[in-house]
Amino acid sequence: MHAPPPDATTTTRARPEDRLILRLFQALDVCYARVYHRLHVRAPPRLPRDGAAILVSNHTSGLDPLLIQAVCPRLIVWMVAQEYVELPALRGIFRMIEAIPVGRDGRDMAATRQALRALSDGRILGVFPEGRIERTRELLPFQTGVALMALKTRLPIHPVYVDGTQRGQPMGRAFLHRQQAVVTFGRPLRLHEEFSSKDLDGATFALKEAVRLLGKEHYP
Repeated sequence: MHAPPPDATTTTRARPEDRLILRLFQALDVCYARVYHRLHVRAPPRLPRDGAAILVSNHTSGLDPLLIQAVCPRLIVWMVAQEYVELPALRGIFRMIEAIPVGRDGRDMAATRQALRALSDGRILGVFPEGRIERTRELLPFQTGVALMALKTRLPIHPVYVDGTQRGQPMGRAFLHRQQAVVTFGRPLRLHEEFSSKDLDGATFALKEAVRLLGKEHYP
């Protein structure tokens, strides 16, 4: 957890999203999410064009990463549950987008180190801090790991709220049957300006509130 803070504004590395295969993937994802699943964007993302940032979302179904990615011009490196990464039908996609497999116990230090390396490389890291899929609009408890990474790296966190008919559906049905999804992006949070690593619970609560309030704006 002591990686040097990545540069959030400039980078000398080629952007992975400029690779042809990923540009094609993004175009297909836009059609799949925004046309087939009738994705509606209530507030657009504010991600930096270059440099690292952390994107945090609630979790409604296995469809969420594709819905969010369809709206973001930057490639998102998702931290994904190990069992999803190992599914034969999805393994190739997760490898292409360099997804980070995470154990369900919440103590996967190898995944944390890989996430910090991605941030040091100037990437956008995507995290579902609930750790599992919510069944209602009531957010599940947030794990503290993402707040700790934000405090250590001093990077902004971009909150996202996802909702729609895909909520709580089995993965196959959510992917194959047409849904009507909604995504709302919020203003970036700079937790390191308000909290120290000694107040990890406070930082995590502030992050959860930012996501919850995005949903409350449209579903009071």
